[in-house]
Formats: sequence, structure tokens, C-alpha cells
Amino acid sequence: MSKRQVVVDYGLCEANAICMGINPEVFHLDDEDHLHILKPDITPETEHDVAEAIRRCPRQALSIVETD
Repeated sequence: MSKRQVVVDYGLCEANAICMGINPEVFHLDDEDHLHILKPDITPETEHDVAEAIRRCPRQALSIVETD
């Protein structure tokens, strides 16, 4: 059964923290400006926030992937 997960392209990410402002339980920017995905699995509870973070990311560094 496949799952949907949010991933970050670190080559594009500028650590703007817009995603963290949308949902700090999923996205976390550490003191070195490195983005961490705390809860990569997309759930019904996080689906809207993840979609909003993807939409608002200025560098389009976030995306959703299907995993097995």
C-alpha cells in the first residue's frame, strides 16, 4: 500500500520558513537554517496545510511523492 509523503528539494530550499509558519508540527527550521520534515507522511489532518505550504513556497522546493 503506497503512502503520500512531503519532501523537500534542498537544492532549491532557501529556508524562508513559510512552511513552518503554516504547520510547525510538520516543518521545522533549525538554528542553522536547515529545514526538517518532522512528519513526512500526509494524513487527513495535515493534508490541507501541506498543500498550502507547497503552494506558498517561493522556491517550489516542496512536493508530494508516493512511496511503497
